[in-house]
Amino acid sequence: MFWYRHLYVGKKAKRHRASIIRSIREKKYRPGVYVITPPSNGNNILDIYPGYMLLLGQFRETEFSILGIALGYQEALGLAGTIVNDMYRLTGGFCLDEFLAERG
Repeated sequence: MFWYRHLYVGKKAKRHRASIIRSIREKKYRPGVYVITPPSNGNNILDIYPGYMLLLGQFRETEFSILGIALGYQEALGLAGTIVNDMYRLTGGFCLDEFLAERG
């Protein structure tokens, strides 16, 4: 798994940032944690997954990027909205690859 250089972190998750990242890296279940990733298909702008999904086979075998972390689904939705808003302001569109390239 790859961590986005400018990782987005929700307000509630900010207090527990280090322990959330550590639990994800160590593949340990942490209730209430959600991750925001690039889309797994061409129909979405972003994907939001509960943290326990990272323990399943498909995620263990696949390389993917984590763009944001949140505590709770509502925070994850807000954080995804922030990412999309930043993407539109920076690129004038909804192309995630262009956005990530612009931000470095």
